[in-house]
Amino acid sequence: MSSLRSSCTLIQSLYSNYQVWRLVTCFLFFGAIGFNFLFNMIFTYRYCRMLEEGSFRGRTADFFFMFLFGGLLMVILSLFVNLVFLGQAFTIMLVYVWSRRNPYIRMNFFGLMNFQAPYLPWVLLAFSLLLGNSVIVDLLGIAIGHIYYFLEDVFPEQPGGFKLLKTPAFLKWMLDAPAEDPNYNPLPEERPGGFNWGEGQEVGDADQPNEEQQ
Repeated sequence: MSSLRSSCTLIQSLYSNYQVWRLVTCFLFFGAIGFNFLFNMIFTYRYCRMLEEGSFRGRTADFFFMFLFGGLLMVILSLFVNLVFLGQAFTIMLVYVWSRRNPYIRMNFFGLMNFQAPYLPWVLLAFSLLLGNSVIVDLLGIAIGHIYYFLEDVFPEQPGGFKLLKTPAFLKWMLDAPAEDPNYNPLPEERPGGFNWGEGQEVGDADQPNEEQQ
């Protein structure tokens, strides 16, 4: 009942009081400082970094669009499951996407068990259950992560499939580095080592004209 009241308070804050920042701040709360808080912060940093440096390398706009898509869908679905704070669910979403894109990596969980990367979200769900947390949070993150993975990686590769998630052009213009022109010839000062100081003829070239004159 209290969760339902919290969801109604969130909706009222958005539509009546115009507190639109709640759409962002709901992802920034990970609970009271403790083991669960540190656990989520470490996992958020670790898998966000590995995604950015791995499958999203050089694709900052696509990485940001995944945040927008996952966050928006998570906010909408959270209204039906009476969730207000979505930081942990967002972390599980990042973990799920990374794990599906790295299916052959072997994982070790606190030295207790070894498994393939795709099982990591489910191991975290079981661990969260042991800590007494609600599994709805983890299930929401897994569901959103699977929706993104399916629309981005699976469906376009199916017969007759096509890309449904397209990053807006203005995000690419704002966040992605401009593509390099393969025909561009850099200026001397832009080349590695700077100017070609002391560049001259090979030994023996200077004597060749004299020999021809003789």
